[in-house]
Order: sequence, then structure tokens, then C-alpha cells
Amino acid sequence: MGILSRTSYVIRSKINSILNRAEDPSETLDYSYEKMRDQLQQVKQGIADLTTQKKRLEIQKRRLEENVEKHNDQAREAVRQDRDDLARRALEKKQAKMSQIEELETQIANLQETQDGLVDKKNQLQNRIEEFRTKKETMKARYEAAEASSRVSEAMSGVGDEMGDVGRALERAEDQTDEMEARSAAMDELVDTGAFDDVMSDKDAIDRELSTGRSNAEVDGELETLKAEMGKSAAPSEDAETESSSADVDEELEEMDVAEEDVEAELEELKNEDDA
Repeated sequence: MGILSRTSYVIRSKINSILNRAEDPSETLDYSYEKMRDQLQQVKQGIADLTTQKKRLEIQKRRLEENVEKHNDQAREAVRQDRDDLARRALEKKQAKMSQIEELETQIANLQETQDGLVDKKNQLQNRIEEFRTKKETMKARYEAAEASSRVSEAMSGVGDEMGDVGRALERAEDQTDEMEARSAAMDELVDTGAFDDVMSDKDAIDRELSTGRSNAEVDGELETLKAEMGKSAAPSEDAETESSSADVDEELEEMDVAEEDVEAELEELKNEDDA
């Protein structure tokens, strides 16, 4: 096989492959059905034209037959008038019309035979078209069912182009979600461990606890002051309860003083150790 032959063969193969992929069986079947209907319509038109020609010949034959009768009457009248010459001329015209009638009958018979043949072919073609229509609809239904089944199978298996894109998008979304969850968990862990103290604030954990302790002590002091003020302005009947509450507060303050003294003593020991 030469280069040109091989090239032509490859090109035809490629074109045939493209056409096969682009071809829609449903559209092809509908187009074939319409072409067959067009052929049937042409056959019907041919039969109609043939029948029209036959009817014209039949009309012409009837007119000739009327002329034959007319020439018969002329011949009889001429004989009654002893005009043999006129009778002969009438009979001659009659014979000519009879010859024409015979030719017309032959043509009409041929046209009738042709018409009968066309009608038979038309009926056969019409039956084939009806059979093709039934097969066409059946084939279209099968093709559409197979196409739908294929789409469902591709969707279920995820091998289709669109479903593949959806699957990849879902995987990307899942990866991004996992990454964000891991990042959030890491941030929470770093905040809990105090790893971000130097970034988010200039105080460490001990400074914050000491500040909280001072705030609590200030609140407690203000609360004691408020209670003392309310105790001075209370009614005499409430003095016993006030005194009892004041005694409890004094005890708590004494305990706090003792605790503070212990802390101070411990701090002095730490300082002495540092100096040593």
C-alpha cells in the first residue's frame, strides 16, 4: 500500500470515527423514515398523473364513440335520400373513428396495467414504511433506554465526565475541611498551652494569675467596705446579725493576713537564697 493510499485510508477512518460519534441513531432513523415517506408521496403523485392521462384518453374515446354514432345516423339518412356518395363519406369517417377508438383502447389498457402495477408497488412501499415505522419507534425506545441506563450507571459508578468532576470537587472540599479542622485544633492547643502568650500579650501566665488575685482582693476589700457601711445604717434589731457577720468577716480577714504573712515569709526566704 502506497503512502497516498495509506493516508487516504487513515483520513477516511478518522472521518468515519468522527461521524460515528456525532451520529444520533434517533435522528438517523427519523430522517430515513421521512425519506421513505417522500418516496411514497412521489409514487402517489405518479399514480395520480397516470390516472389523469388515462381519464383524458377515456374522454377522447367517448367523444369518438359519439362521432361514430353520428356518422351512422348520417349514413342512414343519406341512404334514405339516395345519396350514396354522402353515405360513403359518412361510413369512411366512421371507419376512421373506429380505428382511433381501437388505438385509444390499447393505450388505455396499457395505462391501466401500468397504474395497477404502480398501485401494487405503492401498497408494498406503504407496508414497508409502516413496518419501518414500528421498528424505528422500537429501536428509538431501546436506544433511549440504553442511553438512560448508561447515564445512570456512569452516575452510580462515578466514571462519567461530570460525575468525575463532582467527585474531584468533593475530594478537594474534604481535604480543605480536614486542613481547616486540623489548623483550628492546632490553634486551640497552642492557646491552651500558652505558646502564644508572648505574641498576644506582654504578660505570661503567672502575671495573669497575679493580676487576677489582686483584682479579687480589691473586690473583697470593696465588698467588706460596703458591708461595713450598710451595717452602720442598719436598724437596731439587726445589730446582732451585723455583729455576727462582722465577726465572720474579721475572721476571714485574719486568715487572709496569716496567709499573706506566710507568703511574705516564703518570699523572704527566696530572696535570702538568691543573695546567698
